[in-house]
Amino acid sequence: MTAMKTRMLLYICAIVMMAACTKSFDDINTNQHQITDEEMQADYQNVGAFFSQMVNRVVLFDDGSGNCLSSDYQVAQGLSADAFSGYLAPTGTWRNGVHNGSYSFVSGWYDQMFTRAFSEVMPAWQRVNRVATQMGQPAVAALTTIVKVEALHRVTDMYGPIPYTRFDSGTLGTAYDRQQQVYERFFAELDSAIDVLTPLALAGGSLLPDYDNVYEGDVASWVRFANTLRLRLALRVVYADPAMAQREAEKSAACPLGFIETIAQRAQLLHSRLTYFHPNYDIAYNFNAGEVRMGATMDCYMNGYYDPRLEAYFVTASSDRRYHGVRLGVHNMNPTRYAGAYTSNLNIDQSTTPIVWMTTAEGFFLRAEAALRGWNMGGTARAFYEAGIRASFSENDVAGDDQYIADASSVPARYVDRTGGGNNAAAPSAITIAWDDQADFETSLERIITQKWIAIYPDGCEAWAEFRRTGYPCLLPVVNNDSQGLVDTRLQVRRCPFPVQEYNTNLAAVQAAVQLLSGEALDGGQDNGGTRLWWDRKEDKR
Repeated sequence: MTAMKTRMLLYICAIVMMAACTKSFDDINTNQHQITDEEMQADYQNVGAFFSQMVNRVVLFDDGSGNCLSSDYQVAQGLSADAFSGYLAPTGTWRNGVHNGSYSFVSGWYDQMFTRAFSEVMPAWQRVNRVATQMGQPAVAALTTIVKVEALHRVTDMYGPIPYTRFDSGTLGTAYDRQQQVYERFFAELDSAIDVLTPLALAGGSLLPDYDNVYEGDVASWVRFANTLRLRLALRVVYADPAMAQREAEKSAACPLGFIETIAQRAQLLHSRLTYFHPNYDIAYNFNAGEVRMGATMDCYMNGYYDPRLEAYFVTASSDRRYHGVRLGVHNMNPTRYAGAYTSNLNIDQSTTPIVWMTTAEGFFLRAEAALRGWNMGGTARAFYEAGIRASFSENDVAGDDQYIADASSVPARYVDRTGGGNNAAAPSAITIAWDDQADFETSLERIITQKWIAIYPDGCEAWAEFRRTGYPCLLPVVNNDSQGLVDTRLQVRRCPFPVQEYNTNLAAVQAAVQLLSGEALDGGQDNGGTRLWWDRKEDKR
């Protein structure tokens, strides 16, 4: 009996030891430095939140809690790109009109685009990129990189050199890169992202659908957007590096998934996923008596063309039920007249007007210009030009595109100041709408860019960049130029100065950046609004 008990005890001990060894074996054979499936799932939640943050900050509107940052958008874009593009005019009474709108840059206004990008977008990208790399998920990293390029090209196009290739900590203490280096990295990143995502897209794949407020995880749509973005950036550098521009553009033309071509494919923040309103709604309707109105240049072109999209973009002035804009650079505005019955407010629906990164029409106009330059786009400049107009009419749900496209006589109108301020101006251009196969290159380019400018409203960042790159559309000059001679009234603002905060906290880097800026500019220059960027190299024909 004792021997049997002893054998039983030994047997039980062996089983316990085997179980213990098996448990230890599992622990030993688990890579303690590898993210587990459970951790991966949890990290996807974290990655998704950061991805959403990036998407929501491309056009600044959200503080992360669903609260609109309309005042930050106003100083980041509304009082710079939206005004300098000719789209809109500020009608606030701040500083008696001596501010960005009259080329007297206000510290604290022009820095928001920069500081938000490097305190929110880039750190979020770092987080997603690091975790995706650890997880062995190159597709997630590629998707996030596309968003980064979309956000940061807006920043470099506003300032010039920026911290980019050496960005590491997410703080405002990183060395700057020349804009040429930044663009070279943009192309490398887009090329890689498109290559990584295309097989997944062709297989009908989905990524981060719970966190994607643009395409709801549809990888094919992201590839089309990235491909169209690559074409946008290729044309941006055409006067600085023609060979690189054509190479990158023709890569896009060869992409099997093509470009954005339908309304469903355009890049925008979806109201079906986010409860928001465009920041311009607040600025136009809730800030005092309204602090933004239709720009005078828009008045000239759209009234002169009898453009049916007027009613989609603006509302008529109550004084005469017509569309009237405001000149930039007016001192001592009377808000009763400038933001009242004599000017046109913005047509924005609080619940449906989207924030759009790239319109359907833009993809066609980009190909029109590329084809005009003789690049292989798979079609003619005329066909793409007319398709761009049709797409814009469709996007804005207005009729009459056939008559508009055939109009060979209407030209931009002269500006008549209905506020009583006496700031009338001659028509900025005599360019017509209908395509002319016999026109010279420059006339055709003006025609394309003018119609693209109308079609991509209210994307002031892109419109201002294209004006600086091409000289088109011709914009009305400011009424008062308070730049103390730093900005040529005829050439208009070429960039925004680096933020004062950078001088206070990152002095050596920003001083070096000024030298990079001066070295890349067409005619040299310093950190002011009159200095050209690297890609702003077209000979002055304005």
